[in-house]
Amino acid sequence: MKTKFCTGGEAEPSPLGLLLSCGGSAAPAPGVGQQRDAAGELEPKQLGGRSQPLALLPPPPPPLPLPPPPSPPLADEQPEPRTRHKAYLWCKEFLPGAWRGLREDQFHISVIRGGLSNMLFQCSLPDSIASVGDEPRKVLLRLYGAILKMSRRLDTKELCLPDISAEIAEKMATFHGMKMPFNKEPKWLFGTMEKYLNQVLRLKFSGEARVQQLHKILAYNLPLELENLRSLLQYTRSPVVFCHNDCQEGNILLLDGHENSEKQKLMLIDFEYSSYNYRGFDIGNHFCEWMYDYTYEKYPFFRANIQKYPTRKQQLHFISSYLAAFQNDFESLSSEEQSATKEDMLLEVNRFALASHFLWGLWSIVQAKISSIEFGYMEYAQARFDAYFDQKRKLGV
Repeated sequence: MKTKFCTGGEAEPSPLGLLLSCGGSAAPAPGVGQQRDAAGELEPKQLGGRSQPLALLPPPPPPLPLPPPPSPPLADEQPEPRTRHKAYLWCKEFLPGAWRGLREDQFHISVIRGGLSNMLFQCSLPDSIASVGDEPRKVLLRLYGAILKMSRRLDTKELCLPDISAEIAEKMATFHGMKMPFNKEPKWLFGTMEKYLNQVLRLKFSGEARVQQLHKILAYNLPLELENLRSLLQYTRSPVVFCHNDCQEGNILLLDGHENSEKQKLMLIDFEYSSYNYRGFDIGNHFCEWMYDYTYEKYPFFRANIQKYPTRKQQLHFISSYLAAFQNDFESLSSEEQSATKEDMLLEVNRFALASHFLWGLWSIVQAKISSIEFGYMEYAQARFDAYFDQKRKLGV
């Protein structure tokens, strides 16, 4: 299920089908949970003219029965407890300022009626909680259901096609240009890796094969590797943008009827990992996904091929398309300036590709313990760490 936040008001459509920006109050607009009388309230008529003599006045009409007293106002309709808890966690994780320290018992949420293909809620801070900065005090949370546009997911082998790669780059640039009302500190990447690493170090497997696989990976001294990776990326310039964080072929749709179109034939989906993060990770992670085919029908249900990592020429094709869409003045730069910008970005994304391997390697070990999906998670973790060390060797770090 997809989620969107909005700080109220009218939403601008986007080429990604996402909510780009909102403004004004968080109260629903007319037609969303309420109706407004177009004529407004009627003013009482002022009766003019001369008064009539009392003798000529008709007798007063009999008194009308008084209307029943108005019912007491209804309390805000509340979502069911599981939805309320999820909404609280989303607001606490993704919204900045006072939302970060909000307790669940302080969290205000009410249902807004009117959506046919989604559920809409107003989430707010209580009056007793002071704002920390310029964070919104009220937001609209929209939960979406099915995607009805006919389409299919891309295949791994299609990622390298020049027109497909160029449009993915443009879609990613548009995604990165969005201004979202979320916490903009880039804590997601290392915060998530630290969380997964702590879980991995405490894991116990019962099967001998799993135990041996885990011991082999733990022999890499993962805590030291993570600190070395942190040090490397701290000295790698990469802007913080709103990232997809999982831009692989399964999360990119090819729209039916647009297969032969030069542009606008793709749509990004599945934003569960989206957050403010380093640009280099999003692009480096996408490059890593060129190597993995998840449609293999036999165990371990994936195939890895390090040779499929994009070549320098393919990377420059992607980066050129990205920069043309992301940086308005890029094409007006001199050829020397364009070349220098692209070279800097090559270094950036290939270093952050290391973080992609490390993150999903750890994630896969955790999944091997908790997931019921039939997939070779430990084999996939080993493949990601093999690629991590191969990438380190190529970069000379």
